[in-house]
Amino acid sequence: MTRTARSDRLHEVVRRFASGDGDHSFGEIALEIAHFQREFSPGFARLCASRGGSPSRVDEIPGVPCDAFRLTRVAVHPEAEDRLRFYTSGTTSGARGMHAMRVTETYQALALKFGRAALLSNERAHHVVALAPLLDDPPTSSLGHMMAMFMVDFEQRGHAQVRTGDRWLIGDQGVDLDGLQKAAERAQQLRETLLVLATSFALVGLLDALDGGTLPLPTGSIVMQTGGFKGKTREIEPAELRTTLARAFGISEAQIVSEYGMTELTSQLYEATVPGSALSRERSGSPGIYAEPPWLRVIPVDPTTLEPVPSGDVGIARIIDLGNVDSAIAIQTQDRVRRVEGGVVLLGRAAGAPPRGCSLAIEEFLASKPQ
Repeated sequence: MTRTARSDRLHEVVRRFASGDGDHSFGEIALEIAHFQREFSPGFARLCASRGGSPSRVDEIPGVPCDAFRLTRVAVHPEAEDRLRFYTSGTTSGARGMHAMRVTETYQALALKFGRAALLSNERAHHVVALAPLLDDPPTSSLGHMMAMFMVDFEQRGHAQVRTGDRWLIGDQGVDLDGLQKAAERAQQLRETLLVLATSFALVGLLDALDGGTLPLPTGSIVMQTGGFKGKTREIEPAELRTTLARAFGISEAQIVSEYGMTELTSQLYEATVPGSALSRERSGSPGIYAEPPWLRVIPVDPTTLEPVPSGDVGIARIIDLGNVDSAIAIQTQDRVRRVEGGVVLLGRAAGAPPRGCSLAIEEFLASKPQ
């Protein structure tokens, strides 16, 4: 079977697994993808060789450090087969990571399935706006692309024009408060549920623009917040930001839900807090605890050895994402996490230089030949 045929089959298996098909377990699929990537990704093959060869358990799959995505191409297929290329927001050095996708259907299926479970609290049509700049064409931001998919899918109107100024409410002058007010009024008039998608720094910008005032949203509105501040604005602790936003919008804190995602991933994690949502019924989550979808697993590992830490201990997150068929099945982050009942708690990025384990893994991934 050719590389393309094997990839297509794995994508189909992942989508079927996400839809509830029980023919294959998470571990079986993860290991098959890892073996596929070991065969067609020289960097991943070197990483496996440095860890003792082909993995036989999920927790043996070595993680490709996020920094590798800005230093080299991380993909099993050539550039000519890319259908989408998502770029990170960059670093202080200006380097940007790139996640190439050969198949977009898997990204769409997984993002929509878990997004619906986490964000939709009722069966009504939703009106979706984003506190984000206008989506570029073709999209280069994985977050922006996901927001656009939500606009189309959640509104239940079939194909919709999403590249319009009334959808994307950040411009040269900052947050468009009038645009958000109009969106709230429209949702109220049409008896739709308003869903506001926003980054944390955009929400702080909104609070600054309100200057202590309020902008009430319709009953039942949901606000999804994601990402950090990255030096773009003043920082506010998550609990304080949630409380302040709830007061400004006139909604409960439970109606503000946080999402965790990365350019290097295909999938996302959410707090299971939205009242009435499928995820909250299933997980009964609390603020600050991020629930994984069935096709993703977070493994806290020791920052030096990159070995899994005992249950309940703090480690840096290695994320196994079945959606990453053509890039890296396992992503090694520098985010400190701890597993708890219901999911994982995010404890912030490891301070200082990259942990020794991550640095070594980058060297192994980029090495010119197997060690």
